[in-house]
Amino acid sequence: MAFILDSTELKAGLIIFRRGDVKHRNWYCRIKLPETDRYKTYCLKTSDIDAAKERAFDHDSEIRWSVKHDHPIFDKPFTAVAEDFLAEQKERAEFGEITQHRWETMDSAVHTHLNRYVGAIQISKLGQDRWTGYPLWRKRDAKSRKDQDDERVKLAAEAKGRELVRLRAEAPKDRKGRPRRPTGKVSDASIRTEMSILRSIMVFAAGKKLIRESAIFKGRLPLAKVRREEFTPEEYRHLHTYARKWIKDANSDWSKWYRTMAYNFLLIMCNTGMRPPEAKNLRWRDVAVRTDSEGRTLVIMHVRGKGKFRDLVAAGNVAEYLERVREIGKATGLDDFVFTNDKGGATSSLYADLIESLLEKCELRVSSSGKLRSTYCFRHTYATFRLTEGVDVYFLAKQMGTSVKMIEDHYGHVTPVKNADRILQGLPGWESIADAPQVKTADASAEEEAEPTKATAKARRKKAA
Repeated sequence: MAFILDSTELKAGLIIFRRGDVKHRNWYCRIKLPETDRYKTYCLKTSDIDAAKERAFDHDSEIRWSVKHDHPIFDKPFTAVAEDFLAEQKERAEFGEITQHRWETMDSAVHTHLNRYVGAIQISKLGQDRWTGYPLWRKRDAKSRKDQDDERVKLAAEAKGRELVRLRAEAPKDRKGRPRRPTGKVSDASIRTEMSILRSIMVFAAGKKLIRESAIFKGRLPLAKVRREEFTPEEYRHLHTYARKWIKDANSDWSKWYRTMAYNFLLIMCNTGMRPPEAKNLRWRDVAVRTDSEGRTLVIMHVRGKGKFRDLVAAGNVAEYLERVREIGKATGLDDFVFTNDKGGATSSLYADLIESLLEKCELRVSSSGKLRSTYCFRHTYATFRLTEGVDVYFLAKQMGTSVKMIEDHYGHVTPVKNADRILQGLPGWESIADAPQVKTADASAEEEAEPTKATAKARRKKAA
């Protein structure tokens, strides 16, 4: 049986027809969208041909008005739009524009939480209230899922073992294969990540003309910024010292090789600020050792990650760490990766399990705020140390391949340390510089400048006493 019956063209791009796969005799119309090969079909809900023609022309006028004023023509439920979004992101991951882990995070957030929250709602009907209401819903949902799980465990216990074993076997697993049960709590970091994915899907929908640009959720994420879990100078020194002992304690040549690679990896990361994906992609041809006009050694790295390329510079100590890696490396050709496994191939984990073990052994796996640390903490440590030393935010942002705003948002806690002299001004021992003798000439010799400095210190000690 033909799908389209009694087709009649009313004008170019507009036809009315009956369907052969339905029992009723109502008319339908199909409208070709201007300047595209897409079509919009409506059921006219009448069997009278004259009424059908009138309604078809009405729909055609509505379509042309919507196109002219950039209003969405098609509507889809959130689930359908999210699937299209995930398909595009998966393709990006396959071509290296985003990491596979990033895609897995988005896929999990959509199917585990976002679809349950707004999945059945048409994408054009999602308002700002859905955006601002997500954190509360997410926290309530986490508690509800824990209550349900507790009830299941209770019922299993009453079944005296057999059911409990089955439920444990069906329980969700973490990345190490261990049973994972709902805790009833959800971190702000998780909520922020899920909300950013929700907003990304809305941006995707706007790009596909499914919603207007104005429908994209506006405003900052309604949760406090997540503190980066960097190491303090004291913790870093402890990690540095313990790691050398950790290498010596290796019980095999294979273990010693991997521990040595992991140790030099963390030193390079803490002294360059690279992202883990950038380190994963780093090849020997991307590394160049140079000297500046004063004869100081520096390293220039051409790194790529997050779909972007950039150059960064590092001090001479990084050249030493790289040379250690090269000496024990299993593949050191120009096109070989810097960080490899013991067979010379690229390492996908960047020694994550080894570093996790090292941090646990030296009791640095958990930060002072109670958060678990990962290899990304090395990048945050680099940023914190550089800011503490007074590096300009603009230059640091360029070095790290990020924005000044990101540096200010995530590392604002460094400001008091960097500006201690201003914050403590006026306290004993921290009097205003204006109160102290000043060096009058800029071209004075070191010996001539030393005297005012001693006098300044003496005056400050006397005034403090």
